[in-house]
Amino acid sequence: MEGPSRSISALVLLMLVLLTIEIETMAEEEHRIYESKSSEYRGVCLLDANCDNICKAEPILTGGHCHGFFHNCYCTKPC
Repeated sequence: MEGPSRSISALVLLMLVLLTIEIETMAEEEHRIYESKSSEYRGVCLLDANCDNICKAEPILTGGHCHGFFHNCYCTKPC
């Protein structure tokens, strides 16, 4: 009797592992973000909130933040 129950347990464990891998892959795909330097923002980007507001005013962009050596404003959108 132990043979079939071990096989079923192993099969259930394998299915859980495969399901976990699939969920992680889907989560990674959802978190991919496209970044591009803002064409509207002028000057040195010091506050993320200012950059975010400018980017949200541009079509199809969802936000923005300051980064880089020259403190540029980069707009973001999901891929």
